[in-house]
Amino acid sequence: MSWKKTVKHSLKRSPHLWQALIQLQRFGLLAQSWFYPARNFSLAYSLDSGTDGGTISPPVFSRPTSQLVTVSQFFEAEYRHWCKEIRSQLRFNRKTWEFNFILQVLDSKGLLGAGKKGLGFGCGEEPLPAVMVSRGVEVVASDQSFESAKQQGWADTAQHTGSLPKLNSLSIARDDDFSRLCTLREVDMNRIPADLTSGQFDFCWSACAFEHLGSIEKGLQFVENSLEALKPGGLAVHTTEFNLSSNDNTLEDPTCVVFRKRDIESLVKILTSKGHHVFPVNYHPGDQRLDDYVDLPPYQGSPSLKLKLAQYVVTSIGLVIRKGPTG
Repeated sequence: MSWKKTVKHSLKRSPHLWQALIQLQRFGLLAQSWFYPARNFSLAYSLDSGTDGGTISPPVFSRPTSQLVTVSQFFEAEYRHWCKEIRSQLRFNRKTWEFNFILQVLDSKGLLGAGKKGLGFGCGEEPLPAVMVSRGVEVVASDQSFESAKQQGWADTAQHTGSLPKLNSLSIARDDDFSRLCTLREVDMNRIPADLTSGQFDFCWSACAFEHLGSIEKGLQFVENSLEALKPGGLAVHTTEFNLSSNDNTLEDPTCVVFRKRDIESLVKILTSKGHHVFPVNYHPGDQRLDDYVDLPPYQGSPSLKLKLAQYVVTSIGLVIRKGPTG
């Protein structure tokens, strides 16, 4: 018996040992908050904006709405569950949070199961299609053309899909299931093909992709356009870059933009006026010591929940939208 199988066998027979390892892992995460001193930054908006007029509380991972990434979410059992599903280490990394957030939202709404159909945008080599297929979901995973990815540098950094097997490189799903249930498409997110916008999908998603579409306007337009792929009542879950330090100026470069609170509020207003439902946005940036830490270039893998991009403090935001029956 290999040492890996021996360890797994021992853990199955000794739940107390398993719990001890979980606590050790949690302690390691907590220790990071003391090794990396907090750096203060000024929040660009007030937190006194709860629906009842009171101060909002930090978001909860197990009960997701539209929200920011925060430290406390990493200690929830549901978060650890999805780390295991996507074969990821448990660490303070906002990109990992984005993957887990998308899966948690979809799972909490009963959309990760046989008979469901999902459409992913800008998938790169992310593990989400494989997890979805492992649950019986039929998936159309899309990415830009190789030529376009090469021009923008994505093809050289493992952020372009390239081929279908790369989406299941961690063997999360059975190979025969993956080849049967997952299809790869080249899609320009600024011009979604008509055959994908006929309302046949139960859900769609993108993980940190629509900030690369050329402008704030194009990014917000994509979110609205993505709803055309959904059945009435279908769910869209998108994550992107969010500006914590300014609600006025921001980064708007052809290769990357950072959305402000006012941009998100504008999107919510537009979508709501067209009959869609945007899950309430929790803008709380977290109240733990490590929530104040800002990662600086060259960025490290963990902790990296907030970082300095140009002169702005940036983090990740997840948006959840239900397509209205009249939208």
